[in-house]
Amino acid sequence: MTEWWRDAVIYQIYVRSFADGDGDGVGDLVGARDRLPYLKDLGVDAVWLTPFFTSPMADFGYDVADYRDVDPLFGTLGDAKALIDEAHRLGLRVIIDIVPNHTSSAHPWFQEALQGRGKDRYIFRDEPNDWESIFGGPAWTQAPDGSYYLHLFAPEQPDLNWDHPEVHAEFDSVLRFWLDLGVDGFRIDVAHGMVKPAGLPDIGHPDQVRLIGTEPVPYFDNDEVHDIHRRWRRILDSYPGERIGVAEAWAPTPARLADYVRPDELHQAFNFHYLFAPWQAGPLRQVIDESLATAGSVGAPTTWVLSNHDVKRHVTRYGSLARARAAGLLTLALPGSAYVYQGEELGLPEVLDLPEEVLCDPQRLRDPDSGRDGCRVPLPWTRDLGWREPWLPIPAAWSELSVEAQQGAAGSTLELYKAALRLRRTLDGPLTWHASPEGTLLFSRGDFVCSVNLTGSTAGLVRGEVLLSSDTPESLDSTTWWRGRVA
Repeated sequence: MTEWWRDAVIYQIYVRSFADGDGDGVGDLVGARDRLPYLKDLGVDAVWLTPFFTSPMADFGYDVADYRDVDPLFGTLGDAKALIDEAHRLGLRVIIDIVPNHTSSAHPWFQEALQGRGKDRYIFRDEPNDWESIFGGPAWTQAPDGSYYLHLFAPEQPDLNWDHPEVHAEFDSVLRFWLDLGVDGFRIDVAHGMVKPAGLPDIGHPDQVRLIGTEPVPYFDNDEVHDIHRRWRRILDSYPGERIGVAEAWAPTPARLADYVRPDELHQAFNFHYLFAPWQAGPLRQVIDESLATAGSVGAPTTWVLSNHDVKRHVTRYGSLARARAAGLLTLALPGSAYVYQGEELGLPEVLDLPEEVLCDPQRLRDPDSGRDGCRVPLPWTRDLGWREPWLPIPAAWSELSVEAQQGAAGSTLELYKAALRLRRTLDGPLTWHASPEGTLLFSRGDFVCSVNLTGSTAGLVRGEVLLSSDTPESLDSTTWWRGRVA
């Protein structure tokens, strides 16, 4: 076995904002397929596509009405198959999202439940408890018969009852459907969800969303969820070609997160602790050490991610493009698997001034500042921005950040990522830290050395052949790759 996933670079395609193949202003599968040569040239190993299943789009596809078909907005099942086949022809693997915690309220099962049939496939009760929705407000909505149904996200996303055997059987079948079609794995949305505790106990206080990932909450990270992942791992292992499962899991401790990637469970889990680390040498080193130790404790690879479709882009979070470029090189130098969110390779910032009338993320119901529209603005492919009335407007300033503007341009962020991904394939071995001045990081992997300067002045760290640098070597907020001896 190659265990390709241990050091793979996986590119996240947010389908509706990646590439528009039919000119309607919304990204689709034809557009994504047409741009696969770009990703091959970039140097990634796999693509992960966000949901493209049949959906009313209450949460942009994370409310699934039919897990075995493609929403007409994105194309057809034939388009999905053509994308998978073309990716494989180019040597790229394809990972798709699976959404098992909830369905759409338009799903046939839920429509039957509202009519009193198969109601126990979901979580209904006569009186709600005090649980709150991740998107704000109570996690319960009253059905026409007077009972209440649970939705940890939007009311249009009713939670499934994973104590019901039909739910297990249905998702076994859904996984096999897409594996038979050729996908190489699944990113599992809310992988820490699904199982709810017996009796659905009250939490006892508000602002529950602030606890997620820091303290235990009754509706997430229950031990029984691991039985589901073990079951799915057996399905994945029954197919040839090393198909993988990736957990989007929030856990209150590193040890709890490691449980999701034990040898008989999933292959990877997203490293949100690294994503949210501040641009400071001490905290970065600490989270890198903790991440390597956590994953290593169960023999799993660490994953590294800087941005995704749910958080502000790291150019904006870190405060500058220079820091984002430096963070990109740091990330790609670390042992394990790295995720690149579409547009990261172009140095795109968060769009903070979208017109009020176009903002449509349901998460804004909880907190207007938490909306995710700004990181989902469509990619600029050409200087004229290349989209016909995109579903979210593209800033005019992005013309010079477009693929066309950066392709082949010396010093561009796109060319920096291409060079880094090419060199990354030569890296091997564990990470060894070396002493360095305060505010800097210095580590090696064999004869490869990575130095990061987060101070206010030059640092004098590089003592060998420079391979690549995010800026002038040794400058403030820069990362340099070099070969040489670390004194």
